[in-house]
Amino acid sequence: MLERLDAAGVQAKTKVQAPVAPNGHFTKDEFTIDLAEQTVTCPAGTTVPIRPVGNHDRHAGAARFGKACATCPLAAQCTTSKTGRIITIGHHEARLATARTTQTDPAWQADYRATRPKVERKIAHLMRRRHGGRRARMRGITKITADFNLLAAAVNLARLAVLGLTHRQVTGWAIA
Repeated sequence: MLERLDAAGVQAKTKVQAPVAPNGHFTKDEFTIDLAEQTVTCPAGTTVPIRPVGNHDRHAGAARFGKACATCPLAAQCTTSKTGRIITIGHHEARLATARTTQTDPAWQADYRATRPKVERKIAHLMRRRHGGRRARMRGITKITADFNLLAAAVNLARLAVLGLTHRQVTGWAIA
């Protein structure tokens, strides 16, 4: 989907989740991933190649540090595995890294904070109704789409009523 948005010139304003590591270990971001050279360098400076993995649908490859972790002075901060740290590389690794870098920009953060509350509020308006957007009341994409469109129209009409939408013969529709 992101590739199609990029091709259309649309900038997606979605926040990318930061990588996590259990027990306060080094996250994936603290490793240097060089996709051009197909290598990963750990915080201690050890570089290993990215090798293809068996399940190509899920991951593009993995960097296995294996025996290098046994003698590494930073091993306690990196992994508790006896077989060493493994960094998995996804198919969209470059896009994720770019998105994580972009979202550290103060201008991006300001725009995100300005837009996000509006979007979240609109989604909340759709979800708060008893027969709202949380669950489909029927089966089939066509019926669910029609039902959701009807719900969205009802929410919009309710919002216009709250804003005081009125109709006058001379001026037409206007908000009070």
